[in-house]
Amino acid sequence: MSAAKDPRVGIYCRVSTASQSVDPQEAALREYAIRKDWTQLRVFKDHAVSGARDRRPALDQLMQECRRGSVDLVLVWKFDRFGRSTRHLIEALEEFRQLRIEFVSLTEAVDTATPAGRMFFSMIAVIANFERDLIAERVKLGLAEARRKGTRLGRPPKKDIRPEEAERLRRDRARGKTTLRALARKYGVSVWRAHSLCSGLKTTVS
Repeated sequence: MSAAKDPRVGIYCRVSTASQSVDPQEAALREYAIRKDWTQLRVFKDHAVSGARDRRPALDQLMQECRRGSVDLVLVWKFDRFGRSTRHLIEALEEFRQLRIEFVSLTEAVDTATPAGRMFFSMIAVIANFERDLIAERVKLGLAEARRKGTRLGRPPKKDIRPEEAERLRRDRARGKTTLRALARKYGVSVWRAHSLCSGLKTTVS
């Protein structure tokens, strides 16, 4: 990939708290764009939005514009201003690659239009895969250790309910004064089990 001479640039800025301002990020990114003679700029700002949040209005809007083909290059202040996690960063960069969109992180001096930038992100992808493999291995070891100690895994078995209890549950439900959730708590069964026992039952108010 190679950036257009005057690409359509999507500048993304984010701060985590209301006491912070995106202005310093925006000013630095605009200055960088001016030095590059980039004139087609759109700024997307998330203010007081945590980096861990799954939904960020401005970031979501930026990604939509990228998918519409309205952005040629994404410019950010720093990786952690953009990515929710290493995995999210890698996935976004892969999507940009497929969409032929360049990505520039100013403070890390990384530009995917350059061979060094592409190599850097290839290394991050390898590290991210290694991290996923480590997590999967830890989970497997934890499950194996739990089985060795005789710990029951998975959901607990369904509680058996005696016929007379089932009948009382249905009577309570028929009176129309008790919710399924309350019945489930009262008789120690799941809400779905309570629903199944009452299936087809018409409620009346006594």
